Amino acid sequence: QVQLVESGGGLVQAGDSLRLSCAVSGRTFSSGVMGWFRQAPGKEREFVAVIRWSDGSTSYADSVKGRFTISRDNAKNTVYLQMNSLRPEDTAVYYCAARRFWTLTTSATQYDYWGQGTQVTVSS
Repeated sequence: QVQLVESGGGLVQAGDSLRLSCAVSGRTFSSGVMGWFRQAPGKEREFVAVIRWSDGSTSYADSVKGRFTISRDNAKNTVYLQMNSLRPEDTAVYYCAARRFWTLTTSATQYDYWGQGTQVTVSS
């Protein structure tokens, strides 16, 4: 069983920064990838960023490129999402997800395990 626990969300003002963490416990997949997704009220869940455990390769959604950075600490089985220059439109519940295979997929349906989510609210 794999468990993902997000933390680090909160209420910030536009232009501020936050760092989200996702701690992975249980079985881990050294050849897999970890993704961050978000879901705003009334909207579908959307891809934010993904990183491969083995080599740190990453991919980002265009809407966050240059502002958000995904990273991982293999020793701690933890993935991070550093969010800078936050905007009101970044307001959402942020979820981390684990995929057993190595491809940097952006599709939520391709992920095997999900965390419970953490709320990020950006005020204008």
